[in-house]
Amino acid sequence: MTQRNGIRGTSEGCRHSEASGDLEKVQEANDGMEKVQEANDCESEEAGQGNECRDAAAGPAAGAVAAPDGGWGWMVLAATIIVLALTLAFPSCVGIFYTDLQNEFHASNSETSWVPSIMTSVLHAGGPFCSVLVEKLGCRATVMLGGVLSGLGMAASSFTQSITQLYITAGVITGLGFCFSFQPAVTILGHYFVRRRAFANAMSSTGTALGLCFLPFLGDYLHTELGWRGSFLVLGAVLLNCCVCGAVMRPLQPPKHRGQPLMNHGPPPPEEETVRTEKGGMRRIWSSLGASLCKHMAFDQLCYNARYCVYSIGITWMMLGFVVPLIYLVPYATANDMEQSRAALLLSILGMVNIVVRPPFGILLSMSWFKGRHIYVFSAALLVNGLSNSICCIGPSFPVLLVYVVVYGLSMSVVGSLMFTVLMEIVEMSRFPSALGLLAIMESVTLLIGPPLAGVLIDKTGQYYHVFFACSAVVASSAVFLMVSFCWLDKRDSALSQQGQPPAAPEPAVALAPGCQYISVPTEGDKDKASSNGAEYSI
Repeated sequence: MTQRNGIRGTSEGCRHSEASGDLEKVQEANDGMEKVQEANDCESEEAGQGNECRDAAAGPAAGAVAAPDGGWGWMVLAATIIVLALTLAFPSCVGIFYTDLQNEFHASNSETSWVPSIMTSVLHAGGPFCSVLVEKLGCRATVMLGGVLSGLGMAASSFTQSITQLYITAGVITGLGFCFSFQPAVTILGHYFVRRRAFANAMSSTGTALGLCFLPFLGDYLHTELGWRGSFLVLGAVLLNCCVCGAVMRPLQPPKHRGQPLMNHGPPPPEEETVRTEKGGMRRIWSSLGASLCKHMAFDQLCYNARYCVYSIGITWMMLGFVVPLIYLVPYATANDMEQSRAALLLSILGMVNIVVRPPFGILLSMSWFKGRHIYVFSAALLVNGLSNSICCIGPSFPVLLVYVVVYGLSMSVVGSLMFTVLMEIVEMSRFPSALGLLAIMESVTLLIGPPLAGVLIDKTGQYYHVFFACSAVVASSAVFLMVSFCWLDKRDSALSQQGQPPAAPEPAVALAPGCQYISVPTEGDKDKASSNGAEYSI
């Protein structure tokens, strides 16, 4: 019995020891898992702080988030369509109130044309300010701020007593609000879609068509019922819907506001303090200003990326005459005894053509055959768009102008669908906001002087058709310049590749500051594009 009890006790002791050993092993395994998790957290934190804004080629290891190419991105696309409808199409609809503004303020054609001209110019020139706000506040808050500014600007315009006050309220304030809403919406859409980027950009460009379709009807109705002052007040309330659209644009990856270790928050070493003290105040100001300009304006791309330089010059020259026909179409028709409602119907038909045509074009241009050929399709459509302005020179009758808006709308659909797609193919996605900002500033110069120059031409000649003829020459020449220049660049790169030399690559992009919110990840399609176009797209 004693021996059995001893054996039983021994076996129980072994069981207890085995159980305790198992517990110890489990505890050790848990400790090991915790250590691994802590190490991973530390690594991810360091990666998030150091590599959060690194180029897309770093991949997910650098803390990047893959573009969903769907999902909530479709809601962002819908919001972008509405934002573009309320911003890009709005200046073209000011022509409905053109005669009333002339009579109210006793202004000439050139003086009145400064209102949509300043509005459109500020819409594009505010790019660097918008880039700073996107970095500080994010795309969502910036779009909402733009909605508030544009709404207040149009509401204040209804109380103006001079044409100069209208320049400030409708031109500067409303135009700046349009800029803060439009550019972040386009930027965040490019991060939500990579494989379907051409389709997404084409669909978003239908927003401009929607605005051209419905805003003239709304403006004409409000003009009939409330006059131009009441119409501006109601339109200001309509523009507040940009705030709702901005709320939809949630970030893909919220910024991580994790502080540095406490030791890094201490006072700087005595040597660094001495160096900082020795530097003059003006030197620090100039250095910070230079760093800010390099970050928010793509001067490096303009100097070293030949394709971006050519594209920027061509688009800047194009904008001198691209928007002017939309501003003067209604005054041209009404000046030749056409009813105001029929003249406004022409703009609405132009919008309808864009709505019907842009989605099929978006699907067609997303095909693999068009990859690398988007710029040539864009240039061909721009050439047709420029030549179509000559149709208005035939006569001011409704059938002639109807043919004009149909042809103009078809070509405009392709141009609008591919404008941002071509830019995204030319520059890296991490440099897209700054590249778009610099291009917008260059556009703003010609957008600012285009309508007033057309107004001077009308005042001197007394005829509107001279404006359409001049716009035809300007837009068509820009299309030829883009087509010839890109053809030469492609032949040059092809010859260099056959000789075994890599194409001329742009200088390394300026490093973005930590804390930027959106990082795009290249997919197989982007890799194919990069390999087929050489170092121009290498990241």
